[in-house]
Amino acid sequence: MSANIGISASILTDRDGMFPGYKRCYVNQDYIEAVVKQGGIPLVLPITDDSDIIEKQIDMLDGLILSGGHDVSPALYHEDPLEKLGETLIERDQFDFQLIKAAIKKNIPILGICRGAQILNVYFGGTLYQDTSYRELNTIRHWQSYNPTEKTHQITIQSDTRLEKIFNETSLYVNSFHHQLIHELASNFKVNAYTNDRSIEGFESKGHQYIVGIQWHPEMLWRESSMDVLFKDFINQTESM
Repeated sequence: MSANIGISASILTDRDGMFPGYKRCYVNQDYIEAVVKQGGIPLVLPITDDSDIIEKQIDMLDGLILSGGHDVSPALYHEDPLEKLGETLIERDQFDFQLIKAAIKKNIPILGICRGAQILNVYFGGTLYQDTSYRELNTIRHWQSYNPTEKTHQITIQSDTRLEKIFNETSLYVNSFHHQLIHELASNFKVNAYTNDRSIEGFESKGHQYIVGIQWHPEMLWRESSMDVLFKDFINQTESM
């Protein structure tokens, strides 16, 4: 039986064209293709503030993917906005928080990608660097503004982690599209991958529930086999519950 995989959507506001300011529900097609390739049934979850609807959204799901998008509001981790903070969308932050809460209650697997990893960390009490430049250590470039399938930096996978079992590798090259970083990791998680500048590139739950957060964009690499194992492991976990 195929697993229903929810993918959190965002809101895209038209900047020009026929309807400037018009809001659209959207999620990048790559997330859908990555799920379909592994036999899952993708269900896009539009933003709403209705908690009853959110509960019903999660009730339909076997697994939840928290997708990328806007910067997470620093108000959620008790900081004021700094100069290099990007565009935020508090409606989405609140929606994702409710999705996470309901998914934890139902005990379904959660995969957070880029912003999705960051919102998971903040939900559980962690913090973020609002921009890589605010990190005290020298930091490599984590934002590539060109080919989304080009792998631009290396990650080192930590031993005795789920990520090590998934990839069966100690290091990988990945693509990168984030200017915020994990600062303080929530106590619920352990690091499963670092970059060469010792930035946290991935983490996973210490508990029994499958929660994995990664900063790169494996869905953009769905056409090649290198990232299949990640989505396969996630969807297999939904089917074993």
